Amino acid sequence: MSDDILQRDHKTYRGKILYTSKKPERMDQERGREYFMINVHANGKRTMIAHCEIDDRPAVMRDITYSLDKNWMPMDCFVRISVNDDFMGSGWFNCTDDSIECEAFTKLEERVSQEMKTLDRKPPHSFQNHAIAADAWHMRMYDRDKGGVQSIPELLLSSPDHRGATGPILFRAGLTLQFIGEEQVTVGAGTFDALHFQMLSADGLPEAHPPYDVWCTNDENYIWLCGGVAGYMQTWYELVELEIDG
Repeated sequence: MSDDILQRDHKTYRGKILYTSKKPERMDQERGREYFMINVHANGKRTMIAHCEIDDRPAVMRDITYSLDKNWMPMDCFVRISVNDDFMGSGWFNCTDDSIECEAFTKLEERVSQEMKTLDRKPPHSFQNHAIAADAWHMRMYDRDKGGVQSIPELLLSSPDHRGATGPILFRAGLTLQFIGEEQVTVGAGTFDALHFQMLSADGLPEAHPPYDVWCTNDENYIWLCGGVAGYMQTWYELVELEIDG
């Protein structure tokens, strides 16, 4: 059989992120993990699939499928959550020219249909589904030519909870970012040229989010490398495995 019937135009990144604690009484204790796969298509579109597990009680399990167009603009996202091994909710989020829609069923809200217009009446710029690997993708909104502390007026979320353990339903917040610099970092998966950002705040959340440092690859893919949250959370997230196909 001729090989010309086969087609593989995408590149695939598969990885594992380890969740650990930085609290003195739990230093470096494993508290969860995340397995992700990113398919980058020849036309520039990309899809992330991630399975996330948080072992801290009440334990959270989350599965997401998140797609962006060639310009890194969100297209759609599916989120399913369980807490304490019980179903919490599942939802599908669809982005339009000036809004985002949600169709969901949750344990608390039951059947939910939402439409939220974006503040600038343009397509949503990013979407927070609480997968750690996807957190790095928000960093592309920072204008490195401009520099300084930058406020992103709108970040749409599937849950306002810091662990993403509620909903999934639509929520709007803001984001304040700064770029620390280009660095080289070594993680479990290897040594990489990195971009270091810091999320200073996420305005509009029910509870203030502590400062959040993020390191991602210094290329066009923004692959998560490592990061940590300060304050009461004191958590660390590190890429420990990475496989690239294509």
